[in-house]
Amino acid sequence: MKATAKAHTNIALIKYWGKREESIILPTNNSLSLTLDGFYTTTSVKFNKDFTEDEFFLDGKKVTGVPYDRVSGFLDLIRDLAGKKVYASVESVNEVPTAAGFASSASGFAALAAAGAKAIGLELNDQELSRLTRQGSGSACRSIYGGFAEWRMGFMEDGSDSYAVPVAPVEHWDLRVAAVVLDAKMKKVSSRDGMRRTVESSPFFAGWLDSISVDLREIKSGIEARDFEKVGKIAEANCLKMHATTLGAKPPFTYWIDTTLTVMQRVRELRENGIPAYFTIDAGPNVKVLYLPENEKQIHESLQRIPGVLDVRLSKPGHGISYL
Repeated sequence: MKATAKAHTNIALIKYWGKREESIILPTNNSLSLTLDGFYTTTSVKFNKDFTEDEFFLDGKKVTGVPYDRVSGFLDLIRDLAGKKVYASVESVNEVPTAAGFASSASGFAALAAAGAKAIGLELNDQELSRLTRQGSGSACRSIYGGFAEWRMGFMEDGSDSYAVPVAPVEHWDLRVAAVVLDAKMKKVSSRDGMRRTVESSPFFAGWLDSISVDLREIKSGIEARDFEKVGKIAEANCLKMHATTLGAKPPFTYWIDTTLTVMQRVRELRENGIPAYFTIDAGPNVKVLYLPENEKQIHESLQRIPGVLDVRLSKPGHGISYL
């Protein structure tokens, strides 16, 4: 029983930041993302009745400790759904800087869920697969789909109504994203710990939640109309509001470094010079810049010239899960 799946990471334009239930990953708000073609994970899962435990290889290296426990625990969910007690060998190749604010867990768990479910014989539709994937990594539930997707927070305690749905397909709009790599090291505060600290202690968190419904309504309207200025302004402001909540946490923290601020300022300068561009930043120092195809060369060259920028990787809208 073996299957291989490929999943792309996604960038949230309306951020997921905060959980109402940690154990099965239920969010405090809806979120909306664009799947990217430039960052992805390819995962093979092989179940074998002769295995006595799970094993996990990432980029050719055997993984132990907490990352292994997360993968094995997620495989337990797949085994429970299938009603089969059989262990697996998992081999993943990650084309994403791990734990540096590029949502490597999104593509990682989406690929694991798809390959694992198929290998064990489950036949899940996209909604069921998204609901399963959410329990490995929240943002991963959006990577089931290509193009734009919205993760509905749901209200049920069992999480049955918390999953992602498609908003617009890959073909709808050629919105580009430049991923500006500043620091590919492991971040000091994980997304999970950062969310928990913010929810529990930041006085700004309630205001953040209150703003989400308007942001979502307006950005979906902008996506439908392919209104770049509207989408860019909302995404940039939503990002800044999310990061503001971390400054109010106890103790305060931030994911930004000096170069993060420099890139943000460069994006503003590009706009002032008539080149439309907007930034968004997940839980890490690296910046993602939204732009249109006709401005790609100028934006790419401008971002590359910034001291401290290690790489600029360009992405188009990406597709959802594929099987290899």
